[in-house]
Amino acid sequence: MTVGPWSRTLPGALLLAIGPATALAQTELHFQYGSHTNPFARTSTGTAVFTFQYASAAPWGDDFLFIDVLDDGVNDGFNDIDFYGEVYSNTSLAKLRGEGFERGPVADLGLVVGLAAGADANFFQTLTGARISWRIPGFAFLNTDFMGAIDYSGGLDSGGAPKAGNRFVLDINGLLPFDLGSQSFSIAGHAEYVGPTTNELGSDVPFSILAQPQLRWDIGDQNGYFVGIEYQYWRNKLGTDVDENIVQLLVVWQY
Repeated sequence: MTVGPWSRTLPGALLLAIGPATALAQTELHFQYGSHTNPFARTSTGTAVFTFQYASAAPWGDDFLFIDVLDDGVNDGFNDIDFYGEVYSNTSLAKLRGEGFERGPVADLGLVVGLAAGADANFFQTLTGARISWRIPGFAFLNTDFMGAIDYSGGLDSGGAPKAGNRFVLDINGLLPFDLGSQSFSIAGHAEYVGPTTNELGSDVPFSILAQPQLRWDIGDQNGYFVGIEYQYWRNKLGTDVDENIVQLLVVWQY
């Protein structure tokens, strides 16, 4: 079962910053492979993850969505061609003002609203909060998002995971491009803290930390092809006491 949020809560600026400066919308297709942990069976299995990501700039800010398809090749009720997705819209104060936001290291302020949904767990959640965008030398962008998450899932009555209470979410996301010789690389990703809560059974749901930094090598010479790795650290995965540390192969096609 998937009880997210657990994947790439990155803003649309990630895709737009990696690609051509003139891009107003951008799509990426990802393939990842690594040994993911089933925290309920406490086993690890090679898992393929196919991701569709889309980002677009808007007059008021930016929009971003992704959909993951996960399959571990084991018919055990976990990651059996499961679907998980998130969509976000950020309203930028600088864009609404029509001018830059000059406040020292603060580059912009925003209002973020989002939705997250998972198929196997019958999971549905809304997220609302504020974004601070930072002006840090070398970074294409660096954001901190402060959000409240409300679970609107059907819970056990719908055959899904137990419905959880409201909780606090802090997400730090960014992109750092760099060159080594004639080759272009980037480090991109996010680290997310989700606060503790309780579920409909009255059981405690512990806090979780999920970090997913990616190291990408631009093998297409700005033609949209990347290879690299994604490291995933997940403390208290999916509401359990299981921790996960994995390195995954990453292949990206960007257009």
